[in-house]
Amino acid sequence: MSATGIDAEAESTRLEPTLYARALERANHLPRLRSFLVSIDGKLVEERYFNGARPSQTANLKSASKSVLSALVGIALDRGYLKSVQDSIGKFFPEHLKGTDDANKKSITIEHLVTMRSGLESTSNVNYGRWVQSSNWVRYVLARPLVDEPGGRMIYSTGNSHLLSAVLTKATKMSTFEFARRYLADPLGISMAPWPRDPQGIYFGGNEMHLTPRGMLAFGGLYLNDGRAGGKQVVAETWIKESLKPRTRSSWSGREYGYGWWIDTLGGHPTYYAWGHGGQFIFVVPTLKLVVVTTSLPLPGDGRREHQRTVYDLVEQDLIPAAEMNRLPLRRPQLEYPQGRM
Repeated sequence: MSATGIDAEAESTRLEPTLYARALERANHLPRLRSFLVSIDGKLVEERYFNGARPSQTANLKSASKSVLSALVGIALDRGYLKSVQDSIGKFFPEHLKGTDDANKKSITIEHLVTMRSGLESTSNVNYGRWVQSSNWVRYVLARPLVDEPGGRMIYSTGNSHLLSAVLTKATKMSTFEFARRYLADPLGISMAPWPRDPQGIYFGGNEMHLTPRGMLAFGGLYLNDGRAGGKQVVAETWIKESLKPRTRSSWSGREYGYGWWIDTLGGHPTYYAWGHGGQFIFVVPTLKLVVVTTSLPLPGDGRREHQRTVYDLVEQDLIPAAEMNRLPLRRPQLEYPQGRM
C-alpha cells in the first residue's frame, strides 16, 4: 500500500475516532482491494493503493464499462451521429435481421439496449463463455430468442452493450475506441488505451475497458458536474439527467437501473454507481458532492461477493455519514505524479 500524507492544517481538523477512520480501517483489511479514492466537490480527499497497485496502473473496469459506454451513446446523440434513443436497431443490422421472425427484434431501440430491456435472452452469466467463443458476437446476440417483449423487464446482458458498441461503430464510422478517445478521454485529460475486440474488430461493448483510478474519478466527476469538465460540456447535461433516472429494476439485486448506471439510496442520499465484477466501483453522491472509486482484484470464489458487499457497506455506513459531518480532511498525496494524462 502506498502512503499518503496529510498537511498540518488538515491533520488538526481530523477527529478520532471517526466513521472516516473506520472506513480506512475497513479498506486496509480488504485483501482484494487495489485502490481507494475519494473526492468531494472535485477535491481529492483520499488516494490509497494496495497489494502492489500504482497510480499509473490502469484497472479493468469490467462491467463498469457499461456506464462509460452510456456516456458515449449520449455524446453520439448530442453530436448528431445518432438521432434518438428511440431509434430501432433494425437499420444497423439488416444482414442479421432478415427473416420474418425477426420483426420484433427490429423494434428493439437504443434505449432498450442501454437499459437492458431488449427482451433478448442474456449472453451473461452461464451463457457468457459460449458467446465470447463464437465467431461473430453481434450475430450471436441477435440470434438469441426473445424471452420478453422489447421494452419489458430488465434482463442483464453484456450482449446488449456490445450491440451498442456495434451501433456506435456503424453510426460514427469510427471504432468505439477512437470515438471514446476523441470525445471523452481527451476532453477529460485522461488516458484510454485500446481494449479487446470481437472477431469482426468491434471493440467490446460494456466490458474490459481500462482506466486509471484517477481516470475513473474524473469520469465520476463528469456525472457530478452535469457533464462538464475543464470548462467544457463533454456530455450533454440532458443526457446526464436522463441517465440517472430509474428506468427499470433488477430482479436479481432489486436495485434500479438507468442508462447504464445503477441507482440506489445510501444513507438517505440518492446514489448512482458504475459497478464492475469483483469490486470495480464509481459511486456518485450529488447531494454530498462525493465521488468514490474502488478497484479490486477480480478473483474467483465466494470471497468476491463478500468483498463487494463490504465495499458497498463502507460507502454507505462510513463514508457517506462522515461526509455529512464534514469530517473528511483534505489529504495531499505524497506521491508525485507526472504532468499530463491520468
